[in-house]
Amino acid sequence: MSAAGRAPITILLADDHQVVRAGLRMLLEAQDDLHVVSESGDVASTERRVASDRPDVLVLDVHMPDGSSIPAIPRMRESAPGTRVVMLTMHDDPELAREALRAGATGFVLKDAAEAELIQAVRLAAEGRTYLTPELAARLATARSADTDPPDDLSVRELEVLRLIGLGHTNGEIAAHLYLSVRTVESHRAHIQQKTGRSSRADLVAYAREHRMI
Repeated sequence: MSAAGRAPITILLADDHQVVRAGLRMLLEAQDDLHVVSESGDVASTERRVASDRPDVLVLDVHMPDGSSIPAIPRMRESAPGTRVVMLTMHDDPELAREALRAGATGFVLKDAAEAELIQAVRLAAEGRTYLTPELAARLATARSADTDPPDDLSVRELEVLRLIGLGHTNGEIAAHLYLSVRTVESHRAHIQQKTGRSSRADLVAYAREHRMI
């Protein structure tokens, strides 16, 4: 049991490099509330492990010896609906992150990110919340395309703020990512709510998902 008296978050590590898995295990199990229950080194064995172990969180490398792991995410989410997926990769490609999120991933973390980011991503994923490495989230927020722009006359900055809200970031985190004050972010959020007719953070997240912004 964790220090708070709750059962620890169970984790499956999927990466084709044993040394990487060993390092990740040490990092995660140093936390009282995290426990690695199993490991795998390719997509096929990962699917089997998810179905049998049903961990709370799967930390999944994007590129495995038997191909990309992203197409397997919907199958794993179907076999173990309670398992959340955090992608871990060295590739800082916003489109790759978008593809993983659409497939059902809950988090996307770069391998060269701070160790605290992976820990945070795992904890948020266990709660069903989304996390992206901040630098990648900011790039994703600025990547506008005709098929994802909502029809509510949102400005470029409002789109950036809305996408980051949709990705689970707080007003303070958004302010840091976009080099704005928290007051300015709050002002943008108020304008977004007025234009979209959505009143709560959950409503804005749903709106962002409806318009394929995340």
